[in-house]
Amino acid sequence: MLHQVLCAIKSSSKRSTSSIAPHFSLSYFLPYNHSHPARCLPRPQSSKMVYTHGTPYVTPHILHKHYAQAHDAEVSNLIGRDLEYFSQAGFDMDRIQIKRNAPPAVLYEDAIRNEGAIVSSSGALINFSGKKTGRSPKDKRIVYEDTSKDEIWWGSVNIKMDEHTFEINRERAIDYLNTRENVYVFDGYAGWDPKYRIKVRVICARAYHALFMNNMLIRPTEEELANFGEPDFIIYNAGQFPANRFTKGMSSTTSVEINFKRMEMVILGTEYAGEMKKGVFSVMHYLQPVKFGQLSLHSSANVGEEGDVTLFFGLSGTGKTTLSADPRRKLIGDDEHVWSDTGVFNIEGGCYAKCINLSAEKEPEIFGAIRFGSVLENVVYNPISRVPDYDDASITENTRCAYPIEYIQNAQIPCHVASQPKNIIMLTCDAFGVLPPVAKLSPEQASYHFLAGYTSKTPGTEDGVLEPIPTFSTCYSAPFIVLHPGRYAEMLAERMAAHNVDCWLINTGWTGGKFGTGKRCPLKYTRRIVDAVHSGELARAEYETFGVFGLQIPTALEGVPRELLNPRIAWANKEAFEREVRKLAGMFQKAFALYESDVDEKVRLAGPQTA
Repeated sequence: MLHQVLCAIKSSSKRSTSSIAPHFSLSYFLPYNHSHPARCLPRPQSSKMVYTHGTPYVTPHILHKHYAQAHDAEVSNLIGRDLEYFSQAGFDMDRIQIKRNAPPAVLYEDAIRNEGAIVSSSGALINFSGKKTGRSPKDKRIVYEDTSKDEIWWGSVNIKMDEHTFEINRERAIDYLNTRENVYVFDGYAGWDPKYRIKVRVICARAYHALFMNNMLIRPTEEELANFGEPDFIIYNAGQFPANRFTKGMSSTTSVEINFKRMEMVILGTEYAGEMKKGVFSVMHYLQPVKFGQLSLHSSANVGEEGDVTLFFGLSGTGKTTLSADPRRKLIGDDEHVWSDTGVFNIEGGCYAKCINLSAEKEPEIFGAIRFGSVLENVVYNPISRVPDYDDASITENTRCAYPIEYIQNAQIPCHVASQPKNIIMLTCDAFGVLPPVAKLSPEQASYHFLAGYTSKTPGTEDGVLEPIPTFSTCYSAPFIVLHPGRYAEMLAERMAAHNVDCWLINTGWTGGKFGTGKRCPLKYTRRIVDAVHSGELARAEYETFGVFGLQIPTALEGVPRELLNPRIAWANKEAFEREVRKLAGMFQKAFALYESDVDEKVRLAGPQTA
C-alpha cells in the first residue's frame, strides 16, 4: 500500500525546479538494492544521449534536434545502459538532467551561470570551495566490513564506520543529488598502465567538481567511453549538503567515507575538490598491493633522456610538484604513482599544484599550464582585469590549480615508462631548521625515514593548519594510507635492493633557525641539489657524518653555500641549535616506536642516536 501511495505521490508531483521543496523521488523512501531497481522510476522514453563535440552525456526530454549526431543504434545502447544504472542507483530520471563527460566549455558555462565561477585573464576557471579549503582528515571514515577488515590499518587515520551508517549517508547524498537540476557524471580511469588501471565514475552536483575530475582522472577516448561498462569505483559527491552530525560515528557535518566492499565513496559537508582526488588514491593505495601486488606511492616522478627515473616522496607543501616539473626532464606525474614490476606509471591524468606565491619566473611550467580548461581553486583575483593574485592568501594558503598533464610541455605521454627508478628523493619540510638540505641515505636509513615520514604540515593543506606543524606521516602518505605501513616499506626495500636505487633526503624547510626565526631554504639551491642528484655529481661527492642523526652530508657542492649544506654553521646560536636537534631526535624516536617491532635491528639503529 505504501508503495502505491508513493507511486501516486511521484506521478502527481511535477514541481518547478525553482521550488524550495524538493521533488519527491522514491530514493527518499526505498533502500538501494543492486538486485532490485528502484521501482516507479520508469525509464523516460524521450531521453537521449546527446553528443557535443563527440562527447556523450544524458539529457532527458531536451535537445531532440541533436539526435542525428550519433547512430541510432549506438545512442539506444548507451541510453539503455546508462539510464538503467542511474535508475537502479535511486536517481530520479524524470526530474534531473545528467551530463556525462561534458566537455570543458559546457562545464564553464554551467559553473559561471550557476556557481559564481569566474574566467581568469589566462582562461582558467576560478572556483571557490566554500568553508572548507583543505582536506578534512578527522572526518574520513572506512567502512568496517568482511572483505577488507583484516587488511586495513585501523586507527586514527582509518576510522571505522559501520555499514548501516554508510547506507544512511549514501542515501542522503543521492537524495540531495535528486534535488539538483543538473547532475554531472565523469567516467575515467585511474592508472596509465592498462594492466593495473581501474574505471572510476564520479557523480556530483557542481560543474566545478566535474571539470576538476575531468583534469585529475585519465580521460577516456570516445571508443573507451562508449564501451566503458560498469565502473570499478564510484564517488557520490554531495558536498554542498551536510552530513547528519547525530548519525552514529559522525564527528561533524562533514563526512568523507569509503566502502571497499561496495567500492564506493560518499562525500557530504565539504566542497573541497581535493577530497575526490585523494579518495581515488586511497582506493589505489589499497588495490595495488592487495589485488595486483604492486607498490603505490605518494610521489611525483620524472624521467631523463637516458631513461633514468626519479621518484620524489613527500607530503603537500614539500615541493613534489615544483621539483618534478623540470624543463630538462619529462614529467611522469606530480603526486601519485605505482612502481610496478615493469616500470613506473602515473595514477592520475593531471596535476594539482599549489599556487600561493606562484610566478612565471619561479615556476614557469606550472604558470604556463593555467589556461583554458584548468581549474583555479580559491584564488583571489582582480575584479576588473580578472588577473589572479597568487600572493593573496586571504581565502587560504592552500590555493590550487588542477590542469591536465598535457598542459606541461615536457610531460611523458602516456604517463608510463618501462624503466626502473635510479634515484629516490625523500622530501621533508623541517620546521625546526636543523636537518641538512641534502643527505645520502643507506638502505637502512631509507627504510627508517620512509616509515617515519617526518615533515611539517604547511598552512592550508588541511583545514585549520595556519602555521607549520611538525608531523610524522608514515610512508609520506599517512592521511591516505590504508594498509599497515610495514607492508609498503617492505615492498619498497625489496624494489630498491633489486634495482640498486640511490636514496636521498632533501629538506625544503627552514635553515639558520626554526620557523619564525630562520628562513625557508631558497628554491634555487634546492633545484641545484636535485640537478646534482640527476647528473651523478652528488654520488661522486665527499661526505661527512652529521651529528646524532648519522646522516651523510656532502662537504661541498658547487653553487650551494657551505653554511647551507651543514645547518649547524648557519645557526648563530649553537646551543639553541643543539637543543632543537635533541628535541627533533626525541620526536623521531617516539614516532618510530610504533614500528620498532616490525623491523630488524639495522633499521632501528638507522635513526637518530641520542644516548
